[in-house]
Amino acid sequence: MRFLGVAAIVAAAILWGTTGTVQALLPETRDPLAVGALRLVIGAAALAALALVQRTGLPRGLPLPGLLLAAGAIAGYNLLFFHAVTLAGVGIGTAVTIGSAPIWTSLYEFMVERRAPGRLRGAGQVLSIAGVALLGIAGGGVGSAPGIALALAAGACYASYSLATSRLSGQAPSTLVAATTFGLAAILAAPVLLIFPPVWLDTAVSWGAIAFLGIGATGLSYAFYTWGLGHVAASTAVTLALAEPVTAWLFATWIVGEPVTSRSLAGVGLILAGLALVAIVPRDQRQ
Repeated sequence: MRFLGVAAIVAAAILWGTTGTVQALLPETRDPLAVGALRLVIGAAALAALALVQRTGLPRGLPLPGLLLAAGAIAGYNLLFFHAVTLAGVGIGTAVTIGSAPIWTSLYEFMVERRAPGRLRGAGQVLSIAGVALLGIAGGGVGSAPGIALALAAGACYASYSLATSRLSGQAPSTLVAATTFGLAAILAAPVLLIFPPVWLDTAVSWGAIAFLGIGATGLSYAFYTWGLGHVAASTAVTLALAEPVTAWLFATWIVGEPVTSRSLAGVGLILAGLALVAIVPRDQRQ
């Protein structure tokens, strides 16, 4: 089952990696906070529909504090991330956010739970984070200080969501956990749409793009990710999720036509090497 958990998390990361390219289809007048809020609302609806199809029933016995923590963390991640990449740039903003998440998670596990990653997983994390940093630099610029700060905060929120959801795994079907979490997150983020109404959603292309961000890059991807968290440690999951920037780079290269550089190739190579190390950690070392 661990192999399937790894596969589910990598599948989620691949879907997340399409976000940058799909966002390019949205009008330039879009507000990043509104995009994040819409993604949560549509994603929550998609997950609720999936839970109904699977007949998982109403949430019972799930600890409310854990659900609220996970919901607040994922709402904060979406709102902070889209704002961070606007200020710091897509390359740097994504690299800092995604690259810092494994560090936040491992720090928590070490300081609170007194668990340190084994040599194999630790080496994989270092290689992957170094690769993400190279890809971020290759993506352009050094980013603004406020943007980087927001990206670090987004990474901390993403790590918190992974840790909280990992603790909820096994207490209810994973789809139900995801649907409940995102439903609460959507409620928390909905007021943003009153402050920044998405009046820029005025074409079929923009509606299609935001629908994919909500259904594919949020609902389906987090259904995969939540299920995978039940089979691998949270710090392993956030490291495997570094497949996201590799996917984003491939889309930017093949579809947008961004140039391939030796630095970006080295970054991708390091990420893949690191992910391979993390993926082959023996089951008894996954925690």
